[in-house]
Amino acid sequence: MNQYLTELEEAVRLLRRDTLWQATQILFDAWRRAAQIFILGNGGSAATASHMANDLNKLTITPGKPRFKAIALTDNIPLMTAWGNDSSYEEIFAEQMTNFIQAGDVVVAISASGNSPNVLRAVQVARQHGAITIGLTGDIGGKLKNMVDYCVLTPTGHICQQEDCHLIVEHAIANTLKKLVELE
Repeated sequence: MNQYLTELEEAVRLLRRDTLWQATQILFDAWRRAAQIFILGNGGSAATASHMANDLNKLTITPGKPRFKAIALTDNIPLMTAWGNDSSYEEIFAEQMTNFIQAGDVVVAISASGNSPNVLRAVQVARQHGAITIGLTGDIGGKLKNMVDYCVLTPTGHICQQEDCHLIVEHAIANTLKKLVELE
């Protein structure tokens, strides 16, 4: 246990604050423009996507100010399974997003490996529609690293620690956004 926590502490310490700040600024700009934010991932990353949408939509509420418009594409199980069954699992996020996405919206793609086909497909579709893309990925970044506009890499090769870091990143971003909205 001590080794795991020590390694996690080191990974958090090594997170690049400049890339976190860039991602935060992109999301803050989306709020200013009333743009939509789509968040997606598989497995543990799906849980983080759902958690992030929750925090952006609720934690950041400031009386008298507009609210964030965040949607976790992981939360509509009937639609995900319909696309997975009737088309392919690779399309479960891209097809949901296609109904709503507009130029200037933001897509946050979370993938520890950076190689999940359905995540990569969603980023491809987002870019075709003129959306801004942010990736949260593992230490190497996989294919996702080079597909997104902004990438937050987690400096650890341990998948559980990557997922821990993604949730810490999400919390850091959401709490910073709350303060920025309050000051706006």
